Amino acid sequence: MGMAQDHICSVTSALVVGGGIGGMAAAISLAERGVAVSLIDLDPQWRVYGAGITITGPTLRAYRRLGLLDEIKREGAITSRTRLFRFDGTLLHILEEPVIEEGLPATGGIMRPTLHRIMQRRVEQLALPVRLGVTVSAMEERDDAVNVTLSNGEEARYDLVIGADGVSSTIRQLAFPHMQPPRPTGQGCWRISIRKPPGLEDGEFFLGHDNPCGITLCGADTVYLWMLTPHEDRENFMDDAELFRTLKALLADFGGNAGWIRDTMTMNDWVNYRPLVAALQPRPWSMGRVVLLGDAAHATTPHLASGAGMAVESAIALAEELASHDDVRAGLDAYEARRFDRCRDVIETSVAMGELQLAHRPPDQHANLLEGALCRLNQPF
Repeated sequence: MGMAQDHICSVTSALVVGGGIGGMAAAISLAERGVAVSLIDLDPQWRVYGAGITITGPTLRAYRRLGLLDEIKREGAITSRTRLFRFDGTLLHILEEPVIEEGLPATGGIMRPTLHRIMQRRVEQLALPVRLGVTVSAMEERDDAVNVTLSNGEEARYDLVIGADGVSSTIRQLAFPHMQPPRPTGQGCWRISIRKPPGLEDGEFFLGHDNPCGITLCGADTVYLWMLTPHEDRENFMDDAELFRTLKALLADFGGNAGWIRDTMTMNDWVNYRPLVAALQPRPWSMGRVVLLGDAAHATTPHLASGAGMAVESAIALAEELASHDDVRAGLDAYEARRFDRCRDVIETSVAMGELQLAHRPPDQHANLLEGALCRLNQPF
């Protein structure tokens, strides 16, 4: 389990708005430091949608700090290398992924619903109250606390409100007038979840095509394939059959395991498409006793496979800074100072990589950006 802290936290109660990766990480981190945490999520079923996600070394490090690494290793897939192919299936290079901490796996992947369940189990073990089907409709700060009105009319009072409610954050809209919604980047991401191609044991990237593509292992017999394409609005309105046909056609030029997936995929394999958006929200990330983390504050694209990792890191950093400062304001300021430049680096590099892809720039430019960013991400957060 995560490491409890001896220091008394500068808040005794907190409301976490949003039960996704960032919200659950914040709830777990604060609860382990003695904070009475309540968590709410707008989805009455508290589900998660999505295929798999890549879990980089820095993300695995953050999950080890949460005490969840063993479960991720058991229920996901861990690898130590990535194979780089030309899009036709010709092997170009085997990239040995660095181990950034002793005893920490190099990289891996997991199905997003599986990761969600692992985190939900920890929330339940901590006996945190979880309210579903509600969000916040109004907030008022008074006498060193926040009076909160929920969308079902209930009222409550907390030392701190944490907005971890995603790219369309309600908390951001209510309390942060200097911020704007994330902006489209001009690319979209396709994903398909499917059984593992025979013999695939590592992550794979397919390069040299206008539409970059890759495969991530997510379990004993599960992978997801992703592909980045220029975004066209018509794709927002595709039904399942159109999504299937379009992705199959986009994979026409590919060989190797990407070609195997194209030839093997059926309508039973889940295909998803979403336009990419990104935003580093301007400072401050806290207003009084309301603070943002995760996609609400630092939404990124998947180019560095770091969206989930950044959310978990921010959650841990927020809890650590609140626990190491007697004053709430000082703790929130320290959290923001600790996170802003790191999140900016991830977002700016990810967006720049997408711009290179849209402009069909040479792969070595892409590789140089990627290598530099991954080296910086491996540094302690």
